[in-house]
Amino acid sequence: MTAPSPAARPRTGVPKTVWDLVFTLVIPILILSPNILTTGISVAELLGGGTAGNIKAYVIAALIPVVYVLVDLFVNRNVSPVALIGGAGAIFSGALAFWYVDGFWYAIKDSARSYLVGLFFLISAGTRVPLFRVFLDAASLGEKPEERAASQQAMRDPLVHRGLVGATVAFAVVDLIGGVVNSVVNYARVTAGFGSDAFNAQVAEVNAIMRVPGLVISLAGVALALWLVQSAVKRRYGAGASLLEPTKLREAMRERGELGA
Repeated sequence: MTAPSPAARPRTGVPKTVWDLVFTLVIPILILSPNILTTGISVAELLGGGTAGNIKAYVIAALIPVVYVLVDLFVNRNVSPVALIGGAGAIFSGALAFWYVDGFWYAIKDSARSYLVGLFFLISAGTRVPLFRVFLDAASLGEKPEERAASQQAMRDPLVHRGLVGATVAFAVVDLIGGVVNSVVNYARVTAGFGSDAFNAQVAEVNAIMRVPGLVISLAGVALALWLVQSAVKRRYGAGASLLEPTKLREAMRERGELGA
């Protein structure tokens, strides 16, 4: 579970969240379903049926979200660190689609992206640039130059840096917890053998079941991380300072005579 890579709104005017939902949830579930909307139609049957048809349907369903993320990345030419991390995660997920496993290893595989992201965040917490700072830095790209400079200066402050380290660790831990929860649910509910109709149906069911809980856990991780950073900023620059409100942050820094320090 990771934060989605930012991208521009499609030109059709349809909100990007709708496209995200269609390409990462709705279409894959329809492809995996052995009886699409009770019509009697099955993509696996259209692809030859049996084990071979089910495997083809599974791979296609797994790759559609990956292709969507990568196309979105290249079309919008978004080379921000956040977008690149999202693209790398998509490639990783695409590679895992060809790891044909079921049972325990499928449960691990389905959460592997969360485990990998959590591990990277934990490792980065011990470096000069914790990854949560990368996300906040990307979010400040649209700020006015003087406000972005204030945000950058604040994030270099030792006290705020410690807050960023704590935020990175908190985000990583919550992401890892989310991965464990997802693995447990998959292990309990995806019990059929790989390549069967039942396996694809169970995968589709778990994808639908875990969508909202997975999103809630991810948002909880982001909220906790932001709270830790904001707490550090307020301790350093005063109760009115906020890293999410650069005008207030810059004003608080000016009052303390620390701009450009």
